[in-house]
Amino acid sequence: MLTRTVDLSRQEGKETIVSACDLFGVSRQVYYRSIQSVKRKQTTAVQVVAMVHEIRREMPRLGTRKLYYLLRDRLNEIGIGRDRLFSILKANHLLIKPVRSYRKTTDSHHRFHKHKNLVSGIVPSKPEQVWVADITYIGNRRNQQYLALVTDAYSKKIVGYDVSGSLSAEGAIRALKKGLKSRTYKANTLIHHSDRGLQYCCDDYQRVLTKQEVRCSMTESYDPYSNAVAERVNGILKQEFMLEDYPRKLPVMQELVKNSIEIYNAKRPHWSCQMLTPEQMHKQDTVKIKSYKNTPFQSQI
Repeated sequence: MLTRTVDLSRQEGKETIVSACDLFGVSRQVYYRSIQSVKRKQTTAVQVVAMVHEIRREMPRLGTRKLYYLLRDRLNEIGIGRDRLFSILKANHLLIKPVRSYRKTTDSHHRFHKHKNLVSGIVPSKPEQVWVADITYIGNRRNQQYLALVTDAYSKKIVGYDVSGSLSAEGAIRALKKGLKSRTYKANTLIHHSDRGLQYCCDDYQRVLTKQEVRCSMTESYDPYSNAVAERVNGILKQEFMLEDYPRKLPVMQELVKNSIEIYNAKRPHWSCQMLTPEQMHKQDTVKIKSYKNTPFQSQI
């Protein structure tokens, strides 16, 4: 608010009125412009936050870079670049802090045959060339649940999944069969890569792979991140879609996982897929995947 003071001295019998702007050496025009600028920035920030909330209703912990990619055209219309988006999200406590957690679900001490690693040094160049499989824990101690995933290493599309209350092989087999049923490029030679867990080495699982003429590959180290693409996709579903934050009974969790995977496949862009969604990437074979590390299966997604 503009304030005014009265100079006690007299000039020609009149009081001299001095504004606060004059006292601080700022013109009224600049003062009012600054107020309008602040209001415009606040209005713009409200618009941006609303856009972000709109996307995060489906993908609650999607990162800022991917948000910028999805909102770029709308943000450009109101003059917001990537750096400004980061600033607005930071000011509104909307930046996502990465959460890393690892729980062991692999039992490799068993009598079944362990297969060699067939994908070392391979960079997938088309869909349904390499699939990666893994099982992750999504429940709590009182309500233990396990998510089995089969993911295409090229497109990052989740092709098969199953949620169950047991670590037995049946859940992994159901996920595999779902993936095999959905195959689009059946003429491609397919390699199935996993850890050396009992679920993947057991006779029932291997029988399905053999029947479908799928080659079996397994990690040869005890590093939990040697199957990096599978581990990363697990983390996206658990952290970005917050599956671990909603411990529910099995039927409800199965529906939550189904909805999350549908959104993940259809709407979430991936850096390693040149910002295509998994479904877009899976429908073509000309885009080369990005890899930022020495091993091809440790690309950012």
